[in-house]
Amino acid sequence: MEPKVETVPVKKKGNVGLFLSMPVLSWALYDFANTIFSSNINTIFFPFYLQEVVGGNEVLDQIASTFISYANAIASLFLVIFTPLFGVMIDRTGKKKRYIMIFTVIAVLGTLFMGVFGGFQLDGELFGVPMSLALVIILFIIAKFFYHSSLVFYDAMITDIGKKEDLPLISGYGVAVGYIGTLVGLTIYPFVGENGSHQAFIPTALLFLAFSLPLFIFLKDKQTVQSERMPFFSGYKEILQTFKEMKTHRPVFTFMIAYFFLNDAIATTIGMMAVYAKAVVGFSSGGFILLYLVSTVSSIIGSFIFGYITKAKGSKKAITYVGFLLLVALAIAVAAPNAAWFWVAGSMFGIALGSMWVTSRTFIVELTPEDKRGQFFGLFAFSGKVSSIVGPFVYGTITLIFADLGNVASRLALGSLMIMTLIGLLVLSRVRVQSANP
Repeated sequence: MEPKVETVPVKKKGNVGLFLSMPVLSWALYDFANTIFSSNINTIFFPFYLQEVVGGNEVLDQIASTFISYANAIASLFLVIFTPLFGVMIDRTGKKKRYIMIFTVIAVLGTLFMGVFGGFQLDGELFGVPMSLALVIILFIIAKFFYHSSLVFYDAMITDIGKKEDLPLISGYGVAVGYIGTLVGLTIYPFVGENGSHQAFIPTALLFLAFSLPLFIFLKDKQTVQSERMPFFSGYKEILQTFKEMKTHRPVFTFMIAYFFLNDAIATTIGMMAVYAKAVVGFSSGGFILLYLVSTVSSIIGSFIFGYITKAKGSKKAITYVGFLLLVALAIAVAAPNAAWFWVAGSMFGIALGSMWVTSRTFIVELTPEDKRGQFFGLFAFSGKVSSIVGPFVYGTITLIFADLGNVASRLALGSLMIMTLIGLLVLSRVRVQSANP
């Protein structure tokens, strides 16, 4: 009779162990870092700066909105050209960390010099705009371009740090940690003087760099078979071939169209939220910061919750829930007669914003084959950036055309985003989820 061998069950690492593992924590801290840039520069202090320099009454506030919209649209135009190629680079080389580091440093330098030139009054004009203001806008476009470029590589890195079944939780965790970064970024607000929003630019750059360091130091690129070195722009040939195979990848292409419209609403709201809240609803700078803090806490909670909802219900259903939440938030913001209603809209938008990143990033992994995943992350970013041109351009054009109507112009512009959200939800309903890809 053979001796009985007792087997000891292998303990699965719990979610806390997963979240605190060095690869996942370092990856999430980069979300913490880049969200400081996104919230402080994109959403708060760059719009505040333009309103201080350009605004002053209802008509000039609409012109400031146009400046913000067009600056965002120009940055997105460059992203449209380059982000698909970044996806091809990922598939060819497997290198993600290297480009995250390079692009982050350039974004940090651009933000630093925004602070330098924002504090000077230089003689002369550029394109009919005072020199100091023109330089800050150009540097904003550069910083925003490289910040978003780094995210193509960062998002694709999620598949290197966890198992497929854990990706919804990792994605939700990363977004939640990112929004905690927003709270840290806002700690500089008490040190920003009255009408001195440019003073926030340099501290923001330093915080962005500091919290990026764990990813720089502790994460490593996966070893991959290096393909033959090819010219950078030759990547368009591979993208064209992928488009020729569109029927094979119909679900992911359909989702990218849906994401175009949903992201249009989100990206434009992020860029215009500060000016809308102050000029239309009547928030003070301090009041808006408090609203943004509450919205951020909503984003943190929503990100965690939607990580679990995505795992339980699937990414498509989760994105649908987020889309309807976004639609209701926009409707309340458009009609808001006073600040109390905007508090409700801001909190709902916070949940929708964080959850959209959680769900969409996971859905791309579900829908794409591994050997083309880098390309599809690039095309996913491409879809988002095209919408980031169209949304701000349409918003800015509406506020410019109807500037004489004062605040009504901004309500009309925000209302256009509800139409975009509805179209996105209709297209999303046509995405057919197939069996999991290898």
